[in-house]
Amino acid sequence: MLRTIVWFIYFWLYLLVCIPASLRVIALEKRGEIEKADRLTRKFVHNWAARLLWLAGARVTVEGADNLPDGPAVYIGNHQGYFDIPLMLACVGEPRGLMAKKEIDRIPGIRTWMRRLHCLFVDRSSATSGAAVLREGEKMLREGYSLTIFPEGTRSRGGEMKEFKAGAFRIATLAGAPIVPVTIDGSYKLMEGNKHWFIHPADVRLTIHPAIETAGLDRAAIRALPETVRATIAAPLENKE
Repeated sequence: MLRTIVWFIYFWLYLLVCIPASLRVIALEKRGEIEKADRLTRKFVHNWAARLLWLAGARVTVEGADNLPDGPAVYIGNHQGYFDIPLMLACVGEPRGLMAKKEIDRIPGIRTWMRRLHCLFVDRSSATSGAAVLREGEKMLREGYSLTIFPEGTRSRGGEMKEFKAGAFRIATLAGAPIVPVTIDGSYKLMEGNKHWFIHPADVRLTIHPAIETAGLDRAAIRALPETVRATIAAPLENKE
C-alpha cells in the first residue's frame, strides 16, 4: 500500500512542481520557438513517465529498439493496463502524442502537458469528432509528429486482446506514414492484476516490431491492416510458453 500512496503523491506533485516549466513551454510556443518547446516538453514528459515506472518497481525489458524509424510514424500497441502509457512514453523512443478520450482533456495539469505533446482527444459519442481527429492526426504526421494509439479502445487487463478499431490505421494510411507495432506483455501486473489495484513490482516486456509501410497500399491491404498488425502484436504473447 505504501508504494501505491507514494506513487500517486509523486504523480500529482511532479505536475505541480513543473507548472513553471509548462508556462515556459507555452511562452516558447507564443514566440514561435516550436522546436525548443517540443524538446522541453519531451524532456519533462519522459522524466515523469520514467520515474513513475521506477516508483512502481517496473522491470522493463525492451526488444527490437533498432526497429524504431527515424521519421514520423503511428505506434500501435495492445492495451493491458494504465501503465501502458508511461511505458510508451519512456521506453519506446522519444515521448510522442497519444490518442486519448476527450474526458482526459478536462483534467488540470495533465491536459497542459498532453496538449503540448500534441495528443489527440476523441469524443467517442460524436462521429463528427472522429472525422476531425482523423484529419488532425494526418496533419500532425505530415508535420513530422508521431502518434501512439491503443486501437483496442479499452484495457484487456491481461485477458485476450480485443478487436483493433480501424480509425488508428486510417490516420496512418491517409498520411502514408509507417505503422510500428508494439507488444506490451505484463503491464497489467503492476496494477490491474493486483488485489484492490495496489501497485506492485512486476516484469514487463516490450517488443518493438519492424515498421509496416502504408504508402501505396491498395484497398485490400488497407482493409487487412488491423488484423495484420493485431496478429503481429499477439505473436509474442502466444509464443511465450
